[in-house]
Amino acid sequence: MGARLEVSAVLLDTFGRRAVDLRVSLTDRCNLRCTYCMPEQGLSWLAKPTLLTDEEIVRLVRIAVTRLGVREVRFTGGEPLLRPGLVGIVGACAALDPRPELSLTTNGIGLARTASALREAGLDRINVSLDTLDPETFQQLSRRNRHHEVLAGLDAARTTGLAPIKVNTVLMRGINDHEAPELLAWCLDRGYEQRFIEQMPLDPQHGWDRATMVTAQEILDRLRTRFTLTPEPAERRGSAPAERWLVDGGPARVGVIASVTRPFCRACDRTRLTADGQVRTCLFATEETDLRAALREGDDETTDARIAELWRTAMWGKKAGGGIGDPTFRQPDRPMSAIGG
Repeated sequence: MGARLEVSAVLLDTFGRRAVDLRVSLTDRCNLRCTYCMPEQGLSWLAKPTLLTDEEIVRLVRIAVTRLGVREVRFTGGEPLLRPGLVGIVGACAALDPRPELSLTTNGIGLARTASALREAGLDRINVSLDTLDPETFQQLSRRNRHHEVLAGLDAARTTGLAPIKVNTVLMRGINDHEAPELLAWCLDRGYEQRFIEQMPLDPQHGWDRATMVTAQEILDRLRTRFTLTPEPAERRGSAPAERWLVDGGPARVGVIASVTRPFCRACDRTRLTADGQVRTCLFATEETDLRAALREGDDETTDARIAELWRTAMWGKKAGGGIGDPTFRQPDRPMSAIGG
């Protein structure tokens, strides 16, 4: 195993939180146009020269793991399955010492043909976004007729042994919010772990309205019309974003990520890297730290040490919380697809 890190070498902030979970966006592109995430015509994608290469991504992950104490790496997008070098990136990160836990968040399109290769490369677990069981509602929400591909991707992931498989769902009022109990039952039948997520103010249109958001409490109320939910002890949650409940006595569980109504900032252990090499200390951060420029100055120990120091400095300045409930809250300029989930 790798050498033990000194406290001064890890990613700490002034509130005593340590970042051990790295979210890596591999692309800002996506093959869906979900109404809460992207306009129908899409967005102006990041220019290719600004994007990190596969080798640069692996190098930054290596710095995070070996110099900064990161233990978990989640690959996100946009849609990470659109990254041609994804399997190679996963394999290179799985070969690091110490080996981080590797996961992926995807919309599932293309997963049917890549799940086996990703598992063999070293991917440990996967989260798949699925907002509805109805193909017509899926097309209404995503503006694409690809519901069957998502279901096929989930089946493939289960067959390959990726576990746990978590299903992420955003409920939209008047569109799919009535499906909460049915979605949970569907996941329980297949051994998936359901996660409901409050809609967050990260859309490029800046059209998010808290008054129309389906809250965590509403989600739980809907689920309780069909299931008995028993809260897990708070100490078992740790830094996980989801509050979890045992379903009908367990062992199956359901999670609700209440980023807006019940923020979990106090226990946050995440740091984020965008596809163009910017460090973000929070999903709702309005400032970023450029690692790409330093990365391209050289490929040696001295440069790696400088990058690590830039990263530590950025995390030291992390704010106490995302500030959604504060009257001065300002939505980030980057939308979710360009930040990475």
